[in-house]
Formats: sequence, structure tokens, C-alpha cells
Amino acid sequence: MRQIRLWAFDGTLASGIAGPIDVLAAANAIWLHQNQGAAEALFEWRIESPDGKPVRTRSGMVLNVDGAIDARAGADAVLVPGIFFDGLTTLLKRIDDLRPLLATLRKHHERGAIIGANCSASFLLAEAHLLDHRQATTHWLLTKTFQQRYPQVDLRPDEVITEEDRIICSGAATSYLNLALRLIEKFAGPNLAAATAKMLLIDSNRISQASYRTLTVQQHQPHSDQLILRAQRWMEKQLQQSFRLRDLARDLSVSERTLSRRFSQALGNTPIGYLQSMRMELAKRLLETTSLSVDAVSERVGYTDLSSFRRLFKRATGVSPREFKQRFAQRHRARRATAPERPRARAA
Repeated sequence: MRQIRLWAFDGTLASGIAGPIDVLAAANAIWLHQNQGAAEALFEWRIESPDGKPVRTRSGMVLNVDGAIDARAGADAVLVPGIFFDGLTTLLKRIDDLRPLLATLRKHHERGAIIGANCSASFLLAEAHLLDHRQATTHWLLTKTFQQRYPQVDLRPDEVITEEDRIICSGAATSYLNLALRLIEKFAGPNLAAATAKMLLIDSNRISQASYRTLTVQQHQPHSDQLILRAQRWMEKQLQQSFRLRDLARDLSVSERTLSRRFSQALGNTPIGYLQSMRMELAKRLLETTSLSVDAVSERVGYTDLSSFRRLFKRATGVSPREFKQRFAQRHRARRATAPERPRARAA
């Protein structure tokens, strides 16, 4: 029987702990049904906290645990759930509070255990240097901070799941489902993983976070460079127009070289890279919320060459504009259909 240890901390997402357990429990049920003579299930698990006491999840739910985290205990896998973050400062402080556990993580890995991290928990693995020169992923919202903080990690921000040297990372929140399926596949094979996914209606084919990414607070990070603030306002007004760096530099009365350097310092991006991000964000919003055709959206965001728009859009999101519209416009219509009707104002 495979021993899975799930770590729990105050502030974690309850689903990041309960979700993988549900997936493992389903795998056990399928396994026992398929192997009537089996004496025991495939997986057993323990929920552990740093001090062995119950933890309060981000939703306020109090979660009982089976004991304290112990570096000497055996494990086939250790799963670290995502830590809810309402700001980078809060997340980084929480990671710092958990620093005493880093040595235990390293010991489990040294003894042959698989280490799995969901969402923001990849920061904890990076702090333990388990991800040095290895592939990893994290929540798409945290990409820039992660890259700046851990340049030695081979971050794959678009990936839903990465695996290298018995270390598995999964992306944003609900990708813990993909992480649990990967564990089942590792220990029991792809057939049981596929059967479990079907039973629980898990989309095991999710391979990219890119289509969910939006322009984040990090990409709109505050800065005090008035020149770049003026450049951003200029670009927002010119989204539909063809862009030439020399035109922007001329309007701002600076050289192209100075503008590019200041842009990089303030936003960590090039002017054309920032403009393309803005255009792709607007394109996603139009595809999701309007009935405009792909051709019309392409023109609306400043691309007269439809093939170029399609290529850039797929590079940015991982799917074609048409696929994006089919996937997300339907969800938008469903949300609008189920939204409560606003009361109408009465005539005076």
C-alpha cells in the first residue's frame, strides 16, 4: 500500500487537501472493484500539520489532522497544497513562516519520496532548493515574482503540470486534480488514472494555463516613472493603430533606446511586448463577451493580418481564437443566463 502524506497549514485551500484525497479514494474504489481478491486498497493517506494540531483553512473550515509532520516517517509521496494568497506580501510571509519545514521536505525527497506541490506551494519547494535546475510550474498569476525570486528554476508557467526527478508541480488551484491523477498513474499505471478521471469527470487533457491568464497586477505593477505612465496611456489609445516605436518615442520626446530601457526598468517588458499583451487581453475579452467574429476582433485590436493575429493569440493562450471563443463564450453566456435579474426602477 502506498503511503501518501498531505501537509496542512493555516490559510491553505481546503480543497487542496480534500480534493486529492477524494481522487485517491475513487482510485481505491475502482481498484478494489477491478481486483475482487485484493486484500487491501492501493493508497492510504495521512493529513499532517506542523504541530499536529487542527488547522484553519482560508475559508474558515477547521480541518482535523492525523498527526504532526515528521521527517523520520516513511512516505511514498508528500503533497503540499496551495497557500491562498490575497497579495504577494501575505504569500511570501507565509512561505517564510514555513521555513522550518524545508529540511523535512529535502529529507523525504532524498529517501525516494515523490514530492508534489500545488499552485503557490511551488514557492516552498523552490525555497528548499528542490527545484534548482529542474522544471516547475505555479499559479499563472505568480509567474513574474517566481521568475525574479528563483532564476535558477526552469519555470514553465503555461504548463498545468510538470515532473522531473520525482518532483511534480501543478498550476493554479484546481490543478490539484491533475496532480492526484499523476500520482495514480505513477503508482498504478495510466489505465487506473484514466478510469478515475472518467468517474470524477476530471479533464485530464488540460495541458496549458495560458488561456486562463489575464493581464495581472504584476504586469500593471505600480511605478513612479512618469515617462512610462505617459507611454502606457498613449498605447492604450492606440491599440487599434499600427505601432512603431519611433512614433511613440517622438511623441514623448525621447530616443527609442531610452524609451526601451525605461520601459524594461519600470515594467520588466519591452514596449512591443507590453502592447501585444494588452491587445491579447482585449481580444480575449471581446471573444468571450461579444458576438464579434474572429476577423472582426483581429481588426478591433489592431491586427489587419488575420494569420498574424491567430499565431500571436495561440502563442499567448495556447489555443486558437476560435477554440477560445467556443470554450469561454459559452461559459459567459451561462453565467449571464443564471445571474439574478436586477430589479427595474419604478416610474415616478
